[in-house]
Amino acid sequence: MDGVSVRRGTTMLLRDVDWSVELDERWVVLGPNGAGKTTLLRLAAAEMHPTTGSVHVLGERIGRVNLAELRTRIGLTSAALGLRVPGEETVRDVVVSAGYGVLGRWREEYEHADTDRADQLLDALGVRTLGDRAFGTLSEGERKRTLIARALMTDPELLLLDEPAAGLDLGGREDLVSRLTALAADADAPASILVTHHVEEIPVGYSHGLLLREGRVVAAGLLDDVLTDDNLTETFGLPLGVLRRRGRYTAWLR
Repeated sequence: MDGVSVRRGTTMLLRDVDWSVELDERWVVLGPNGAGKTTLLRLAAAEMHPTTGSVHVLGERIGRVNLAELRTRIGLTSAALGLRVPGEETVRDVVVSAGYGVLGRWREEYEHADTDRADQLLDALGVRTLGDRAFGTLSEGERKRTLIARALMTDPELLLLDEPAAGLDLGGREDLVSRLTALAADADAPASILVTHHVEEIPVGYSHGLLLREGRVVAAGLLDDVLTDDNLTETFGLPLGVLRRRGRYTAWLR
């Protein structure tokens, strides 16, 4: 992103953002509500255009490329996507239908290799035994893990995770973070961008951080350089401290 701003009416959602993500990096985007995190992720997902500036995703410039084709190279999971999944859809079909870019299996034909891959991804995320269950009967944590499996189904070059631990209890959060830690350690995993409000949700192995406040970049770079007391204080508008232990982070009010 070069000089990217996004305006809706009189509201600036992003202001003059410069940002670059390399193919082997794992980024966390952190900031309060209204900071512009979801807008940033939608740009990265090729779901919208900037008002000013330029956005290149996987070597293609937004505005000069077929967005439908570009999106097939991107894995995305978000709460908004989860709300669009038909409640009666089976978990396995939620995952396998990513190959056609559809939500709700209809007349598409899938090979055994496709369903086998879907089952392998569900297994890696701890929900393979739920493959025949209806998506609408799952717990919040089970839905989140199913959607991550779907995002990985097409072997994407870029993985975007929008608040994957939101709404989970402590056990569910820690289980999900441990699985994302394993994914981050996989040398064959795609470049990843995880959006969150909480430093406690950052998996081990994430290498870089971007802090946003009111649409502006507060800090960006290596995670240990970015997650400082001063930067978190500026980002959230409160005197915050941050501690790293065993690769995980904790923040508190000083």
